[in-house]
Amino acid sequence: MLTGCGGTKYDMPYEEQGSVSSYQLFNIANRETIEPFAKDLCVAAKDVTAGGPDLQQVGAAALFDTKDLETLYAKNANNQMNPASLTKVMTALVALKHGSPDDIYTASENVLVKESGAVLCGIKPGDKMTMDQAVHALLIASGNDVAILIAEGVAGSVEEFVALMNQEAQEIGATNCHFMNPNGLTEEGHYVTAYDLYLIFQEALKYELFNQIIQMNSYSTVYTASNGSEKTLEVENSNLFLRGTYTAPANVTVVGGKTGTTNAAGHCLILLSRSSSGTPYISVILKDESREGLYTDMGKLLSVIK
Repeated sequence: MLTGCGGTKYDMPYEEQGSVSSYQLFNIANRETIEPFAKDLCVAAKDVTAGGPDLQQVGAAALFDTKDLETLYAKNANNQMNPASLTKVMTALVALKHGSPDDIYTASENVLVKESGAVLCGIKPGDKMTMDQAVHALLIASGNDVAILIAEGVAGSVEEFVALMNQEAQEIGATNCHFMNPNGLTEEGHYVTAYDLYLIFQEALKYELFNQIIQMNSYSTVYTASNGSEKTLEVENSNLFLRGTYTAPANVTVVGGKTGTTNAAGHCLILLSRSSSGTPYISVILKDESREGLYTDMGKLLSVIK
């Protein structure tokens, strides 16, 4: 539903492959202006690299000033790529939108993820966690088993949850991505763009719990095992900026974010940062060649902030 300045409403459902553009809409019906979708968003229609760092070894990168709505840097920001565990930002968003922190989820046999190298929190069938505990473990430890627990707890099945992920992506305008699972393990048809990750991350930041979690260095909790006993989970944040292993430029504070790594996706990172004046920025890098390179390149990207 689109509303013109004069108050007239135009019933025009969004179509991903539709032929009507926002530019055409400005000429509709008595020259009334229709509010464009991206009026409160940064836009990255093409590469913006002039004066920025030479990030040769990354697949895609972008830096957005979310206050002044400026795209300060963009390289391949609309290329469809494997997001690895940056997928879990969307998983958290759907969980927070459709669930409640006090909801209790019971693990099924599907939490026994067997993919080699997959990060696991050790959840076993029959174990119980609240949604609050599960989202902490999802974002801080990047537990792939916890992602399955959340998906089945929120939607009843992984398939139904993935449908919600794709529905939510469409609703917020992230139309160049498609999800096949809630954890980001490599699967055909599972892809996202750096720009869509910006849209998804910005939407997730509207939830206070998400904001709190991405800033935490570590997390400890006690949940219930299948036999009724207590199990302790202690995890450290996989974000090495928060752990102090790497430092941002002097005028920038890294608030928090999410990491992701698979063989197919390379090394990935999305961050919320603030300048010394308090201006918020979202930055993302996809498919860097190494973990060290990822943090070095992200430092270069953040150095664009003045």
